Amino acid sequence: MVLTPPPSDESAATAAHSDSRAALKAFVAFTPLVGAVVLPLVVPVLMVRFGVSTGVGVAVAASCVWFVAMLRTAEMPGHH
Repeated sequence: MVLTPPPSDESAATAAHSDSRAALKAFVAFTPLVGAVVLPLVVPVLMVRFGVSTGVGVAVAASCVWFVAMLRTAEMPGHH
């Protein structure tokens, strides 16, 4: 009979960390793509339906949110 140690909390934490890291990498990869595709499609539709000022306002707000999301998820090399 071979006794194996019970799984440690550390291995579960490492697995959860790698899952969250993979999700962050996917988000980082899709952020520029989604912003570059969705914004030019949504703004003209809003301009036609609700007016130019609404379209411009949404474009400015969405661009700011997109820019902040890209800055927050940027992967910069360390400065050592």
